[in-house]
Formats: sequence, C-alpha cells, structure tokens
Amino acid sequence: MEKIYLDEGYTFGLGVFETIAVENNKPLFLKEHLERMENALICLDIEVGEMKWKIEEEAILKFVKGKKLPHNVVKIMVSSQNVIYATSQNLYTSDCYEKGFSVDYTNVLRNETSELTYYKTFNYGDNIKEKRRAKKKGFDEPIFINTKGQITEGSTTNLFFVRNKKIMTPPVSCGMLNGVLRQYIIKTHPVEERIIYPDDVSGFDEMFLTNSLMGIMPVRSCGKHSFLSTEVTKQMRNQYLNDINCTM
Repeated sequence: MEKIYLDEGYTFGLGVFETIAVENNKPLFLKEHLERMENALICLDIEVGEMKWKIEEEAILKFVKGKKLPHNVVKIMVSSQNVIYATSQNLYTSDCYEKGFSVDYTNVLRNETSELTYYKTFNYGDNIKEKRRAKKKGFDEPIFINTKGQITEGSTTNLFFVRNKKIMTPPVSCGMLNGVLRQYIIKTHPVEERIIYPDDVSGFDEMFLTNSLMGIMPVRSCGKHSFLSTEVTKQMRNQYLNDINCTM
C-alpha cells in the first residue's frame, strides 16, 4: 500500500481526481482527462513538482499495461504531496441501459459561483451524500439546481434533453463539471446549449445522462415526468460504442 502524506489535499480537500474508463486494457479519452486534471491543479494552485511524470500519459499507460482490465476504472488522485492510482470494476452493465435511469431533484443547490464546482476535487461530499440519499428514495441519480433555479448536472453526470430529435444541454456557466463525455457529445453532434428549468422538462421527448464510466445512459423518468422515447439516445449510444470499439 502506498504511503499517503497528510497534505492540504487530505486536511482541507485541496486535491483533484479523475476517473477513467478502461475497456479491454485501453484507457478511454486519457488525453482529455489529463488535460482537465492539469487545469484543475492550476485552479487550486497545486504544484506536484517531481511527481509530475506520474500524471502523464506514459505513466498511466504503463500502470494499465499487464493488468487484466476488460471493463474497469482507473482513478487518479492528486494533491501536493500525493499521486495515487487505484483500479476498480466498472459497475455499469447492459441491464442498466435497458432499464434506463430514474432521476429526481435534490434540495441541495449547486453553487455556480464557486470555482470548485467546475472541477473534480476532493470536496465531493455533496455529490456522494445526495447520490446515497437518492438511492434510498429509489432513484438512480439526483439532479442539482443552481441558485437561480436552473438545472445544472447530476451528482456524477451531465444532462442532455431531446425535443423533435434536437439535442439540448445546460451551459457550463450554470455550474457543472464540463464532462469528457459531454465534450464528446458536443463535438460529434449538433447540440444547443441553453438554460433549462425544471418546468421545461415535461416538454422534452427524451433525456439522457453522460459520464466517462457509463457513457450514455437513457433516462426513463425525471421527477414526476416519464419519457416515452429513447430513439435518439439509443442511436447516439450505438455510435459512441462504435467509436470506442466496444460491444457492451
């Protein structure tokens, strides 16, 4: 077990992390994850000094090489005196996508004025606590609203909506992590970034969630509203799986 130093990451939460999907021993979107981590380190004024080589592509690929990681996760945690790698199983299965997610709003507001909102930092308590609370209520994911009443993101996901086969998503300025899969969707599909309020949701035909581990997840209901279609979502997910050469 690696030795962990009690730096500001572990005493004040000034640390950053990335979770990277690994399919058949291939880390997906590795470059994009490491670029975002670098930006987060700059934001938090964290200098890793001689450990910088540990958060470069070559080091991560070397860590993965030789391991059996058919459908797994590599987590990289960085603070001023620590760089830690960990692996785990990716728990998303084909059953999850067939069933789709049920989501609901949390009463905890997302703070769009905080820099920490826009990065994956060790200050992750709101996300974990609200995720657990949602699970106890029978939902798969909580949805955060910002201080202006606008929809922002899930605890670990970005949100997309579909109306008349047109894809829409809240802008990052609403207060959210600019997810790697969010960026992929916007790059590969025509997407309108627009302010979305809870009252708007009933006017959409579809909703789906994204993150690096789940890819693209259909949503069957949001609060009291049920979505009757997953047509566009399924098409996009099939394209995504084709792009990453995955048959899940």
